[in-house]
Amino acid sequence: MLTDNIYKERAVSFSLKDKLRDYNQLIKLRLNLTVVFSTFIGFLLGSTGHVHWSGLLVVVIGGFLTIGAANGINQIIEKNSDKLMKRTENRPLATNRMSVEEAAIACLVMGTAGVLMISLYLNMTAGLLSLVSLCLYGFVYTPLKKITPFSVYVGAIPGALPTIIGFVAASSKLGAMGWIIFVIQLIWQFPHFYSIAWICDEDYKRAGLKMMPIGTIKDRKAALQIVLFSLLLIPVSFLPYYYGYSHIITTALMVLCSTVFTLQSYKLYRSLENATARKLMFYSIMYLPVMFLIMLVDKMIS
Repeated sequence: MLTDNIYKERAVSFSLKDKLRDYNQLIKLRLNLTVVFSTFIGFLLGSTGHVHWSGLLVVVIGGFLTIGAANGINQIIEKNSDKLMKRTENRPLATNRMSVEEAAIACLVMGTAGVLMISLYLNMTAGLLSLVSLCLYGFVYTPLKKITPFSVYVGAIPGALPTIIGFVAASSKLGAMGWIIFVIQLIWQFPHFYSIAWICDEDYKRAGLKMMPIGTIKDRKAALQIVLFSLLLIPVSFLPYYYGYSHIITTALMVLCSTVFTLQSYKLYRSLENATARKLMFYSIMYLPVMFLIMLVDKMIS
């Protein structure tokens, strides 16, 4: 009898552990936390005087729930596509470990709770932007991925909105600084997305997803588009200084980061190799938080 109880307890424990692992995959926890970091930084950049810490907590939790819902919707729509790709074939919906109905209910609860938290506790503008980001990513960008490579342009918008959501949640308005951080994150999306698309090209082709730069395969034309988007980040790095939000030293650091980013893209143009694309991807992951942290430090010492 005692042995049976131990087995039952272990079964419940394993079942709970497995379910948590499935929800971890459904909301793409690591990606989610990376995006929430942008919201966190945006809130701090938008704060004037003392930071409203309870507001920061709300926008982080609300953003986490909203982004989790968007990622879940993405997996519901791409359930059959995910089965065809090595990087996604073990997701809970693709393996039928989780039903579409369960995932849909979870996304509805998370999305509603996240948007309402931000709207009611902070302001309606930030809440509306959260809703727009959720809908664009889940219901527009996701299905477009099978139709046109222009989907990346659509996906870049919700990808760049979290920083603005944090900024507006703190300041209740979208000033020049809000637009600057939006533009930086918007342009950054393209070399970041395309470096991933380069590495995962075979997987994406198996699933019928059109993720490479417009009108290209893994060739110099594709790499050139990546270089051009990276190159745009150099003049954009001057915008905070132009509008009086940063000092010359921090501006120089931002320009340096953008220049190195462009050089990494150029290396891909020269080599056209997956290994170089992977290095570019890793650099892109570091680039955005470093840029925003430089801007935040500048704000703190001003």
